[in-house]
Amino acid sequence: MNNNLSTIMGGKLINISALSALTGISRTTLTNIYYKRTRTVKLTTLIKLCDYLQVPLHDLIDYQPKEG
Repeated sequence: MNNNLSTIMGGKLINISALSALTGISRTTLTNIYYKRTRTVKLTTLIKLCDYLQVPLHDLIDYQPKEG
C-alpha cells in the first residue's frame, strides 16, 4: 500500500501544520502518514483528509492486491 499525501499536499501548496489546524488531525499523525512511517491509519482520518483535500480515497491511498 502506498499513500500519496505528500504529492497531493505539494500540489495544493499546503503544509502539515496548516493541514493539522484545518482538519483537527494531529501533526504527529499527519507527519507519520506524510513520511510513510505508519502501517495503519484510521478510516476516519482518511475520510477527513479526502474531504478536506477534495480527493477520492483511491487517489490518496494506492493498494495493489498481492498476487497468488
